[in-house]
Amino acid sequence: MFRRTFWFTTGVAAGVWATTKVNRKLKQLTPESLAATAANKALETGHRLKDRAVGFALDVRDNMARREAELGEALGIHADPELPAPRRFVAIENRNNPKYVERSTYSNNRNEDH
Repeated sequence: MFRRTFWFTTGVAAGVWATTKVNRKLKQLTPESLAATAANKALETGHRLKDRAVGFALDVRDNMARREAELGEALGIHADPELPAPRRFVAIENRNNPKYVERSTYSNNRNEDH
């Protein structure tokens, strides 16, 4: 009697365990779950690549500055060169200050484009 009860309980436990494992695996294999897993892995990979790219860019910048300093010392260049004055370009028409725009073909009529 005790043997039968033991094996029956063991069988029930194994069945519950197997059913639980199968149901978990089926939930993991649904399209929504697969899409979420793929998206999470893509985000992790993107963050890892971004961190590596930023680290690489910082290393390049540091080494470039160091090499420029070495070349400057070797060539005897220590002063910064005089840069030309920045040019001013009109990006947006300024009606309050017309000295940058002499003649404009701009119209406020929005129906002309249609």
